Amino acid sequence: MPTLIETEEQKALRTAVAALGTRHGRNHDRDALWAEAGKLGYLGVNLPEAYGGGGAGITELSVVLEELGAAGCPLLMLVVSPAICGNIIARFGTEQQKDNWLPGIADGTRLMAFGITEPDAGSNSHRITTTARRDGATGDWLLTGRKVFISGVDIADATLIVGRTEDARTGKLKPCLFIVPRDTPGFERRRLDMELHATEKQFELTLDDVRLPADALVGDEDAGLLQLFAGLNPERVMTAAFAIGIGRHALARALDYARERTVWKTPIGAHQAIAHPLAQAHIELELARLMTQKAAHLYDAGDDMAAGEAANMAKYAAGEACVKAVDQAVHTLGGNGLTREFGLASLITAARVARIAPVSREMILNFVSHQTLGLPKSY
Repeated sequence: MPTLIETEEQKALRTAVAALGTRHGRNHDRDALWAEAGKLGYLGVNLPEAYGGGGAGITELSVVLEELGAAGCPLLMLVVSPAICGNIIARFGTEQQKDNWLPGIADGTRLMAFGITEPDAGSNSHRITTTARRDGATGDWLLTGRKVFISGVDIADATLIVGRTEDARTGKLKPCLFIVPRDTPGFERRRLDMELHATEKQFELTLDDVRLPADALVGDEDAGLLQLFAGLNPERVMTAAFAIGIGRHALARALDYARERTVWKTPIGAHQAIAHPLAQAHIELELARLMTQKAAHLYDAGDDMAAGEAANMAKYAAGEACVKAVDQAVHTLGGNGLTREFGLASLITAARVARIAPVSREMILNFVSHQTLGLPKSY
């Protein structure tokens, strides 16, 4: 897909990652692909050079994820480990936390999961009930709560958990972030039985008075939402890139089929009933990509407020475009679109994830109607 606003370095990155994705393909070995991407510097392209990263930004990391997705081998943990956790630690972590985590995240030898969603809170971060309190005798933190739909906890070395602490001045709870190593006592996980056939598994987490040292806290205890959205905005941008990559992959499969499948002496792609919906899918994916690029550039420029608005819009547009592209691709192939040989049927569920996670399209519409358009809330 042609690009208009990327630098020569970004275009070269896109070409190189596309070649890597093509070599591995949709039947890839996830661990092998992850290891090679790490050695080539793609996993940490957004992280500071001082800690083994590429010194670029979310703009470049989203290119990596999109191109791998377009080749049929998206790496979901790219959204979580370098984009969310890596960015938060790079921006707000202590020097010790940066030294300990960023080099491994950058080269792929260490993974970090991210735990925010709760069974009763959903998209409402203000209703998070996982709480953190200090042990006055030791200065340790004690975390108690539950999380759900947390990706890759079994393969991650630690999970960055979003909890809440009490503000001594107001008595209100505010969000705080804690690094919880995988084998910490009291930190339990249960795999969820998902219809989604992805390499990365989903888990429910239980934290029962999980004891953590004082230095497990990431950033300032009083920073609250600022630190949280330093990770959530990149998450939305990367989810958009994930969706665009999947949509492109599905569209490419459909185009190959439409050019070759012949009925009544003519390839089916010659018929407007086939050609026009595929053209529409291409247009909508391109538009979503432009919004994703805008959101990534705003985030990399340090404009968190504008990046939040753009990232939500990008995620919405990409999710819608992805679902439509996959649906049209399956429809183009007819019965073949549901066979394992062509690999499109499994994308139906994966595409739906882009509409739901990490925030539903309805919540994005709420955000835009209230924050952008200035309309009143009903809640």
